[in-house]
Amino acid sequence: MPRSQQMAELLQQLETELKNQNLWQTEQPNEQALASTLPFCVDTLSMAQWLQFVFLPIMQDLIEQRRELPEAIAISPMAEEVYRHELTQRAPLIQILRTIDVC
Repeated sequence: MPRSQQMAELLQQLETELKNQNLWQTEQPNEQALASTLPFCVDTLSMAQWLQFVFLPIMQDLIEQRRELPEAIAISPMAEEVYRHELTQRAPLIQILRTIDVC
């Protein structure tokens, strides 16, 4: 299976898991929050918001445009840190991110 197809399936799993864990939001953060220059927009967004409103759209756009996907994705360590007090509850989400990291 082509890498882009694998990644598309993983992104769908990520969206589904965010929804399953009630981390999916219906309202988009404001433009100022999305314009953060810090990694993962740590100063303006939660991890779940960053995944939903920054990471997913960028990756989906790359796939739709048939552009090259990043080789080095390392989101799971950040998620593990953010959710360190909720590891059991967030384990399915973190596992998807680990799989994305190595895809």
